[in-house]
Amino acid sequence: MVVEAIPMWSCPSCGASYFSAQTMHEIERIKALRKSVAVKRSVPVAAFEAATV
Repeated sequence: MVVEAIPMWSCPSCGASYFSAQTMHEIERIKALRKSVAVKRSVPVAAFEAATV
């Protein structure tokens, strides 16, 4: 499942990214209710292929 538009914070000093506790709780709620809140959509998928050296 893909969750769009998740708010993320970045530290202006070191660039570390993180989610707030409220955001994490909402993600957990979405996961628990995924069958009733998710909308099916077609998503293009590309395969990662490591370059040989």
